[in-house]
Parts: sequence; structure tokens; C-alpha cells
Amino acid sequence: MTEPLHVHFEDLGVGEVIPLGACTVDEAALALFVERFAPGWDASYGAPDAMTYALWSRLFADKSGSWAQSKVLAVDGLRFMRNPPAGELMRGRMTVMGKDPVGDDKGIVIASHDLLDEAGRLVFSCLTRAVFVRR
Repeated sequence: MTEPLHVHFEDLGVGEVIPLGACTVDEAALALFVERFAPGWDASYGAPDAMTYALWSRLFADKSGSWAQSKVLAVDGLRFMRNPPAGELMRGRMTVMGKDPVGDDKGIVIASHDLLDEAGRLVFSCLTRAVFVRR
């Protein structure tokens, strides 16, 4: 992969694993999320699925925000394996599963995304298809 600020279709290789960064399930944020978006959820169970998705989405958006990616076409195959407790550090990663050139100026990248807890256990995973600019 070339300079991260200018990632184009050709810069990503099938099988390549890209770290998305890390985040912690903040106790105050968890309480606020439950109050506003998941009333009735017991925060002692950990972050609800929607918050886990939001944490992954933020990591992915922060990492890919300056890539030559014009649009994410799909986020599917969502798997929620566990609800991380407050204070849990999670690390994100993206694995390029496939690429498909579309014309001369763009291509589709298919990727698998994972959020792992401190012990390396899977917390969340999904698949994405995104349109990238070709050089």
C-alpha cells in the first residue's frame, strides 16, 4: 500500500490486512448511548449491538476518510459475537477479499472487517463493497 492519504484501487492488494485503529468502550458514552438509543438495555451486559456498529463505523470512517474511495455500496454480513463491556479496548482491521475493475476510472473493493477485543476474540465483523478511484 502506498501513502495512506492517497489510497487508490491499485494500492490495495487482495489478502492485505489494514489496521483500522483502536477504541475503548467509554463508560459514560455507553450510559448515554443506552439512555438515548437503547432504552431498557442493561449496560452491565456491555455495549449494545448498535453501539458496537457505531464504534466500528467511526474507526473505518477515520481510517478511510482521505482515501480515494468515492462510495461504500454495501455493508452486509454483520455478525455480532459479543457485547464488549465498558473499558474494553477494541482493535479494528480490514482484510481485502477481492477487487473488480469497473471501466478505466474506478473499481470495487470487497473487504472483510473485524473488531477484536483485548484477548484477540472477535466482537464484530462485516463485509463491505466500496467504489475506489483508479489511477
